[in-house]
Amino acid sequence: MLTHTHGARVLLAAAAISFAAIATSCVQKDDAQLVVYAYDSFASEWGPGPIVIPAFEKATGITVELVVPGDAGQVLARAVDEKRSPRADVIVGIDGNLLPKALAAGVLAAYEPKGSASVPARLRLDDDWRLTPYDWSSFCVMWDSEKLAVPPASLEDLTKPEYGRKLILMDPRTSTPGLGFVEWTAAIYGDGLSGYWKRLAPSILTLSPGWDTGYGLFTAGEAPLVISYTTSAAYHAEYETAGRYKALEFADGHPIQVEGAGIVVGARHREAAEAFIDFMLGDEFQAALPLTNWMYPVNEGVVLPPSYEASKKPAKTVSAGLAPNQLDEAVRTALDALQGR
Repeated sequence: MLTHTHGARVLLAAAAISFAAIATSCVQKDDAQLVVYAYDSFASEWGPGPIVIPAFEKATGITVELVVPGDAGQVLARAVDEKRSPRADVIVGIDGNLLPKALAAGVLAAYEPKGSASVPARLRLDDDWRLTPYDWSSFCVMWDSEKLAVPPASLEDLTKPEYGRKLILMDPRTSTPGLGFVEWTAAIYGDGLSGYWKRLAPSILTLSPGWDTGYGLFTAGEAPLVISYTTSAAYHAEYETAGRYKALEFADGHPIQVEGAGIVVGARHREAAEAFIDFMLGDEFQAALPLTNWMYPVNEGVVLPPSYEASKKPAKTVSAGLAPNQLDEAVRTALDALQGR
């Protein structure tokens, strides 16, 4: 959430971004256009959108309208709201935690793309390919070592008094990193989730609506800790002071986020949508992800830049394995605990 361009700062993406076609159409006239809903950092100036959308248009002759409802949770909510008369053909950024909601709402159509064999089995999200994975990373807490001398070493450490108002989180109702953090705490604390969030409340500076805003506050120095991705460290190693911003590895273990894209049921431009999903698993799209979306591509043949040496994969992966209703309940429990209920 990640989505998830680390140069975006506090950028508020435009409600809609449109790129003109720059090549002769090679598809049927009715399918020479495409509407894609994506999260804000995907479409931002530093994100993959400005690179991969023109490349797709040039390769296919399909004109893309890129619509940005907000973070990934808002992308899905918009698609669900419009399901009776869908405007989007493709939705981008739906992760494993949001997928059950998307399937329950019936907004995703099955399509196994060309190149599906390049996706490792451990990253596949749906046997029917209603969601195609395109990148992944591990959630972590990022630490600004110039603003805080001693970092936390576990989720429980985050509740200590010395971290009062030093942690930036995202709203789990709108943000996939926010939802991922709730799922992480549910995996570790189970029935003790409410108690944990009550202890954590004094440490939280804010719940931002999305990753862009929250991470922008972090890099602006508003707080020295933020929920993000281990691959955030690669961004800072590439462009900023090496070693200042560090991805903390907790003994608790870390959940992973796999991001995917899917074709909307009733898509008006189905052939164009299929072409776009195919393109997302192709070499050009996958190679653009490490230095724009700051996530690992699902195609493990992509050579990562040297800056990714700063992004260590956690030794332990955890998952609460929650059903959709259980994850919704975990979100309610966490938010109620923050409100003192």
